[in-house]
Amino acid sequence: MRFKIIAALAAILALVSACTAAPLTLTDAEVPSLGQETIHVGIAYDTAGRGDKSFNDAAGAGLDRAKKELLIQATEVTAKAESDTGRAASLRELVATGANPVIAVGFLYAAAVGVVAKEHPDTLFVIIDDDSVKAGNVVNMLFAEEQGSYLIGVAAARATRTRRVGFVGGVDVALIHKFRAGYVAGVHSVDPDIRVDVRYLTQPPDFGGFSAPEKGKAAAATMLADGADVIYAAAGGSGGGVFEAVAAAGGAWAIGVDSDQYLSAPAAVRPIILTSMLKRVDNGVFQEIQAYVKGDRVGGTKRYDLKVDGVGYATSNPKVKPYVAAIEKERFRILSGNVRVPAA
Repeated sequence: MRFKIIAALAAILALVSACTAAPLTLTDAEVPSLGQETIHVGIAYDTAGRGDKSFNDAAGAGLDRAKKELLIQATEVTAKAESDTGRAASLRELVATGANPVIAVGFLYAAAVGVVAKEHPDTLFVIIDDDSVKAGNVVNMLFAEEQGSYLIGVAAARATRTRRVGFVGGVDVALIHKFRAGYVAGVHSVDPDIRVDVRYLTQPPDFGGFSAPEKGKAAAATMLADGADVIYAAAGGSGGGVFEAVAAAGGAWAIGVDSDQYLSAPAAVRPIILTSMLKRVDNGVFQEIQAYVKGDRVGGTKRYDLKVDGVGYATSNPKVKPYVAAIEKERFRILSGNVRVPAA
């Protein structure tokens, strides 16, 4: 009997060893065989596409995280033309691949989403930075840009020596007004006498101001010549031109937007980027995909603010450290409700 027990134990140990020696791994193709749904996400970038080191790249980072952590499949396209027709074509291309949900990066997709969502009521569409499309299969993803901009306004006010700072907006539209309003409020919370120069690169219907670095460079050069020594660029791809102008002038600071542009900027301009207003589109995209995976597949408006890490500021450049305590004080005042940041 003793030998039979020993033999049985040996057999069990051998079985356990065999199971633990080779961990079970699943390929994407094997997931459905276990009764799980394979999620195929489509994402449509605006005309600047991935590589803009700003808004589109932030959305792409959220998608990359979802592919890694949620084991989704994904198809990415860039708007075929700077028009509603071109953007609608991009959305239809994604639907044709079987993508669901489909994410549209930017408010310029609003008209296209409104049309294509009606054509495909069984597909969930997510549009970033717009809440004009009201439909049961459309999620409106909004951000509290004014809150993040307020925080870097505090940094600008602390850093300026000339008591004159600047704001370069890509296009004169309501969305960019939120960046400007928060920035100005943050600056004036430190010193209401600091002058804030404001310039927009283009006016609607010309939205090229988000991808015109030469215009950004010229606008920043004018502000610098007039005495500004800190310039915040909320201008998408045009921000690179602002950085070049600030670097060429010497003795001034630039502030980036959307992603931590200190980390992505060319070496020649990196040192002059004091901080960046972080618009966590990456978090928003990931969380919307995660919600879909978990079964949340209805439309509605979702707002990403300081409370959910939807916006913030970058600290990669050590030169911003002297101002962090003041910034954090204001951040907690916003979170506690003691400061209400204007959005217009």
